[in-house]
Amino acid sequence: MRGIFPALLERELRLAIFFGADTLASMLFFILCAALFPLALGPSPSMLHQMAPGILWVCLLLSSFPPLDRLFNNDFEDGSLDQLMISGLHPAAIALTKMIAHWLTTAVPLLIAALILGLMFGLEAREFPVILGSLALGSASLSLIGGMVAAISLGARRGNILLPLLGIPLSVPILIFGAGASYGPQLNISSASNLYFLGAFFFVTMPLCPLAASMGLKEACR
Repeated sequence: MRGIFPALLERELRLAIFFGADTLASMLFFILCAALFPLALGPSPSMLHQMAPGILWVCLLLSSFPPLDRLFNNDFEDGSLDQLMISGLHPAAIALTKMIAHWLTTAVPLLIAALILGLMFGLEAREFPVILGSLALGSASLSLIGGMVAAISLGARRGNILLPLLGIPLSVPILIFGAGASYGPQLNISSASNLYFLGAFFFVTMPLCPLAASMGLKEACR
């Protein structure tokens, strides 16, 4: 039983590598979305530097959701999800495994892209640790919330539309506290309180989202 969880995680990572185009598409969407802001706001270096944390956070939020559409759908359509549900692994553990795989294969590449975009927007070296740390912590919560919504909307008509409609409003607190923390170094104020809220949000969503997702999976496979 203990070996099922790492084996499932390895399977999810292998599938993500096989469907690498999804990760690439998410990164390109992130970069293109961020590249639109200089076109709309103007190429002023000081303005781009001032707005960079907010731009990175909005683009990360929007880029996290498209890959979630296939998080459970492919396994649901080919019957693999039914096999997983009778494998002896709790449905919450199945959901958590897929959420972890989503963070590793989607959020981590986006963090690398955020580092490159931060350099293009003129962020200073002292700003990167807080911005990347908050993005890493916030993206983990986004994967948990997105995975939960993907499981709940599994099998529903227009499920791909429900994902952002349900997931983005639930992610607003992460955006607020994450952007607040990211602006700390730029405004010479402490980011600790916002990071604490991000951490608290993560520790709340960590047990609750997989449990809620498990109910969605059970309902879809009934």
